[in-house]
Amino acid sequence: MPAGPLTLLVDNGSLEPAATLALRKLAARLCARLGQKVEPVSLLHSSGIDPKLLDGSPAKLLLPVMERRLAANRGEFTIIPLFFGPSKALAEYIPEHVARLREKHPALRVTLAAPLFTPGDERLAQILAEHVVAQLGVEPARVALVDHGSPVAAVTAVRNALAKQLAARLGARVTAVAPCSMERRPEPEYDFCKPLLADLLATPPWSEGRVIVAMQFLSAGRHAGKDGDVAKICRAAEAKHPKLKTQPTALVGVHPLLLEILADRWRAAVPLA
Repeated sequence: MPAGPLTLLVDNGSLEPAATLALRKLAARLCARLGQKVEPVSLLHSSGIDPKLLDGSPAKLLLPVMERRLAANRGEFTIIPLFFGPSKALAEYIPEHVARLREKHPALRVTLAAPLFTPGDERLAQILAEHVVAQLGVEPARVALVDHGSPVAAVTAVRNALAKQLAARLGARVTAVAPCSMERRPEPEYDFCKPLLADLLATPPWSEGRVIVAMQFLSAGRHAGKDGDVAKICRAAEAKHPKLKTQPTALVGVHPLLLEILADRWRAAVPLA
């Protein structure tokens, strides 16, 4: 592989082994696409997974990986974030920790690539639309685009922008598209997260008929997947509203177009590569 900055594919981290395994597979595919070593790392949590559940290889966290490489006098990094929008992880956590590392290692050089959603790039909406279309049948359906829910208004704005793009792509093939969040903080200043998925599914006309739940999640874990929180919310809504039938879509991380987005974010961050 060519020498140069180490590329780190970074997610938030999860205690679910499936999330780390999915991150590793995506990093391997990105490595093959770029011709560059790509290290899969998490910000938090994943180091708590029993390595036996990860093919015997412990999950890696961002800061320890950077510190070990800095100790070997190799201090150039390109960080590719697996985040939909400008979360606190990208706006605060990473920059603050990089600044602390630079106090000890002045030669540290870090390039932070853009998140998955950028204005003018509608490939995320294309992924979501293709996943919705795969669930369509002859029966009319509404679409609820659900994300995790964020305390950062700019991240929720990404969700809302994707909902508009998704509605434009689906057109008359569905009867409605609405954005919603899985959860939110209770204080009024976080009302921008409204509506919650549970509240949307309890509100006519969303409380009956087919609702395709478009999953704005990257990989299976505690929230997404067959037994995740979103699935539990949908089952609870169906129990309260017998005429309601929900259908989740595939996750964003399984679509091949995600790899192209990540490769382009890397190329934009490393323009001379």
